[in-house]
Amino acid sequence: MQEQTTYNYKVVRQFAIMTLVWGIVGMAVGVVLAAQLLWPDLTYGIPWLSYGRLRPLHTNAVIFAFGGCALFASSYYAVQRTSHTRLFGGPLAAFTFWGWQLVIVLAAVTLPLGITTGKEYAELEWPIDILITLVWVSYAIVFFGTVATRKVAHIYVANWFFGGFILTVALLHLVNSAEIPVSFWKSYSAYAGVQDAMVQWWYGHNAVGFFLTAGFLGMMYYFVPKQAGRPVYSYRLSVVHFWALIFTYMWAGPHHLHYTALPDWAQSIGMVFSLILLAPSWGGMINGIMTLSGAWHKLRTDPILKFLITSLSFYGMSTFEGPMMSIKTVNSLSHYTDWTIGHVHSGALGWVAMISIGSMYYLIPRLFGRAEMHSVKLITVHFWVATIGVVLYIAAMWIAGVMQGLMWRAVNPDGTLTYTFVESVKSTYPFYAIRLLGGTMYLGGMLIMAYNTWKTVVGAKAVDAPILRPAAAH
Repeated sequence: MQEQTTYNYKVVRQFAIMTLVWGIVGMAVGVVLAAQLLWPDLTYGIPWLSYGRLRPLHTNAVIFAFGGCALFASSYYAVQRTSHTRLFGGPLAAFTFWGWQLVIVLAAVTLPLGITTGKEYAELEWPIDILITLVWVSYAIVFFGTVATRKVAHIYVANWFFGGFILTVALLHLVNSAEIPVSFWKSYSAYAGVQDAMVQWWYGHNAVGFFLTAGFLGMMYYFVPKQAGRPVYSYRLSVVHFWALIFTYMWAGPHHLHYTALPDWAQSIGMVFSLILLAPSWGGMINGIMTLSGAWHKLRTDPILKFLITSLSFYGMSTFEGPMMSIKTVNSLSHYTDWTIGHVHSGALGWVAMISIGSMYYLIPRLFGRAEMHSVKLITVHFWVATIGVVLYIAAMWIAGVMQGLMWRAVNPDGTLTYTFVESVKSTYPFYAIRLLGGTMYLGGMLIMAYNTWKTVVGAKAVDAPILRPAAAH
């Protein structure tokens, strides 16, 4: 009887705690990589600690381990609460947790060993791809099964975003991971040449668009109104935001392939749709921030709200910068420079990580029967350490990137290059030191969060809240 009258918080608790664990692991690897760019001999030439082996480990750990666990935790929590029903599928939810952790551990073992497909954000080899597929199908069954068995007529907008993210990531994974195995740990892509590049960046940019945007917008549409104690600013705008975003994002991938062998018309389509993307992106950002109408005073005293609203500011900034960088003339300066690294991390650290951190600070006390985190002051400290860290990081990369682009295109009157490549590397060196400092600060903030969570959870009793029927919930 208990099973039917309470929400399934167990799987939410597991994913919430692992969000912290993998966040620290992924960001620690990132700090090591930043240090390697400053001190190339840092790891003494050990192959599995080399930059080329650790970088895919870093990207997989922060996107799919940290970000993925945050998405599982928040979507499982939000879909139960907004549907007034327990998670569908019973043991399947537990399988998604343990299966996803196994995927992450396998990634952590295979990538440093050099077992890789070489595809950005899709480096894992075919046996792991099959496991990802099984976990993801189970995730879809649990999520959509819960929506289907909901006790309210309405499907809240956060669930539209979570659902869109789940379906699209499934499609992206299946198409891009089509490969021909030649041994247990080696396969070759089913596509060749330019087609392989096009499929890869259709996948790569939509991993950004759906895994790192649509999923986290689901988080935003649930946790910002909850923490602010206000209804979402415009529900109509949130639905327009959803449909405009998911239609437009699909076509933006070619902007990663400007000035390559990709046909010019395909590059132009990528650029045009990237520019159109600015409208739904900013519509969503404004909708989130304006949810604070009548509650702006809460920002002074509520550090969780600080995380959530600051993340929306970074979302707005990143979704302005991305379309600008897709314009061919801008791209001719920015491509292959550290400006791109700055853009990625303003989205990853500023938007994705901050909305995740704010959401976990909301969730963790509730999952363990506490009114709030052990120390609200420590949340404030975490906020400022993280914010200063991310600003240092991205400002250093912006300046370094523009400088690199200008140095690489500078020519003498006789047509020869003004600077050698190594001169541009030497000029970038001080900015790598600032990037390392910013990244270390951000990691430090995660360690503060881990301590605060430890003090909140130890001695607390795990709770599963009773399911309130719709009539009693209002």
